[in-house]
Amino acid sequence: MIVYCDKIADTVRKALLKYDSDGIIGPVENIQSDLDPKGGWFVSPKRTIELYDMNGKKYIITIEEKIDANDNS
Repeated sequence: MIVYCDKIADTVRKALLKYDSDGIIGPVENIQSDLDPKGGWFVSPKRTIELYDMNGKKYIITIEEKIDANDNS
């Protein structure tokens, strides 16, 4: 089954950059893939976005497939 973590992460990042009318969201980093730290190969379709608020506090948004115990796909 196809997993759309990359597309969802891209949509979320674009929305963060565009729709902050209150000015609370600071810098939004690029989307990061879930890669092996030593070999650099693809581990999973999970994506993360790091961002900051106006006070410099760092946050992370994680987009990953939710695996249901009842899902046989």
